[in-house]
Amino acid sequence: MRGIPAAPRENGYLTRTPMIDRIGKEFEFQQTALSLRQQRQEVLASNIANADTPNYKARDIDFAASLREAMGEALRLPDTQLTLTSARHIPARAHTAGPAEELYRVPTQPSIDGNTVDMNVERVQFADNTMRYQADLALVDRRIKSLLAAMQQ
Repeated sequence: MRGIPAAPRENGYLTRTPMIDRIGKEFEFQQTALSLRQQRQEVLASNIANADTPNYKARDIDFAASLREAMGEALRLPDTQLTLTSARHIPARAHTAGPAEELYRVPTQPSIDGNTVDMNVERVQFADNTMRYQADLALVDRRIKSLLAAMQQ
């Protein structure tokens, strides 16, 4: 369960944050996710459109890494180092990944003309991204409807 955020203060006095700003921040994550899904859809569509273009290299976006980068430090987990309580424990560290880039796909079947687009892979990725985009839209729709219902009560 989420706690209520602390009220903003200026010079020791409470200030008011407009309700619309709070609602906007609630939808920031979904807006970013939908935008990245749209960008990925465009990259996948470009791959499909260039399936017969000689020397075209298939590209893709690492969605999870791009989302982490787009959301910035808010979603980044700090690097972690475990505290050892015994000399026999194995030291361990966890590091978060750096920023993502648009990547080139590794071809499963090399072609004579140098094109790396595999239509089967592209179709599956396109359909998967479409399904996830629709699921994200449905989630946003449900959140808006629940907010409207709360406002009407």
